[in-house]
Amino acid sequence: MKKKERQKKIIDEVSINRKVSSSFLSEKLEVSEDTIRRDIHELDGKGLITKVHGGAISTIQKLYHYNEDIIYNRENKIHIAQKAISLIEDNMVIIMSGGTTNLMLAKLFPKDLKATIYTYSLPIAMQLTEHPLIETIFIGGKIHRSSMVTTGIDVIQYLSNVRADVCFMGVSGLSIDQGITDEGYEVSLIKKAMINSAEHIVYLVTSNKLNEKLNFDVCGLNEIDTVVTNLDLDDPILNEYISAGVNLL
Repeated sequence: MKKKERQKKIIDEVSINRKVSSSFLSEKLEVSEDTIRRDIHELDGKGLITKVHGGAISTIQKLYHYNEDIIYNRENKIHIAQKAISLIEDNMVIIMSGGTTNLMLAKLFPKDLKATIYTYSLPIAMQLTEHPLIETIFIGGKIHRSSMVTTGIDVIQYLSNVRADVCFMGVSGLSIDQGITDEGYEVSLIKKAMINSAEHIVYLVTSNKLNEKLNFDVCGLNEIDTVVTNLDLDDPILNEYISAGVNLL
């Protein structure tokens, strides 16, 4: 394995796990611990990870606390994020909604990605500070304490002036007859504004959100651009969505 590829894998492991040991990386990447320690030292010098005794941690841990250990469906969200990355190109303008699936996507963005990203999610905005070539624009407003996102008319008005290439939207519910729905009125309005501001919308949907109908409409099934799930496309759960013409990844 070449040095550049090995160091990218080290960064990915640190991003996913928050903290990794040199011995774990040595075993996983099948190289000596001395090699891993030299890589960690070099990556620390570039500000991409933080060197600690026995291994490395994510640089974001010094900036804010977010307990990822309690994230529900964590592995499925990582899988969705890895699929969604294939839709990203350098120099894109991107909008990201809140939610832990989008947080995982932000964590797994390539470190050399050049992009401008708008978000109203504080955890995602902070996570994006790990990416030196991403210009992060946090959309201010009233902070919703439980989800750490901003809401209100200020967010909607700001989004109305944004023109993005792609929007990555976390989904609370998706059904055949009702399309995308959300449990909160304010958030549903913000998501509608996001749809109007982006050329292409990518909906990130864990399988437990399929066939869910919530109180507030976001968009109908015929308005959906692309849905990314953690399921394989031959999974029977997806059959009716494929038959309805939904573009699945």
